[in-house]
Amino acid sequence: MNQKDFEQHVSMLLRDFPPGTTADLDDGIVAYWNGNAVVYAFLCEDGSGLVVEEFDLNDFVWSEFDAQFTKWSAAPKFSARAEVAGWLMDAPPYEAG
Repeated sequence: MNQKDFEQHVSMLLRDFPPGTTADLDDGIVAYWNGNAVVYAFLCEDGSGLVVEEFDLNDFVWSEFDAQFTKWSAAPKFSARAEVAGWLMDAPPYEAG
């Protein structure tokens, strides 16, 4: 699976879930739908499950984790994260333009 196909697949799946649902791509990486696009993020290394940093999949992560992300696509796992749901509720409305 290439990066474009993977991103389309994740986007399609996440749009069907309630806000605050994350695709648990790896032990330390999640993705969520912000209402407009998929956002990728690293989780804290302390095991808390909290998001520590968002990142662009193009930067370096795809080449490093493509096998893991492809494996996830075969058996997707999701979680509800109150932290992410809270951010999305506080976000200003999106204005297409």
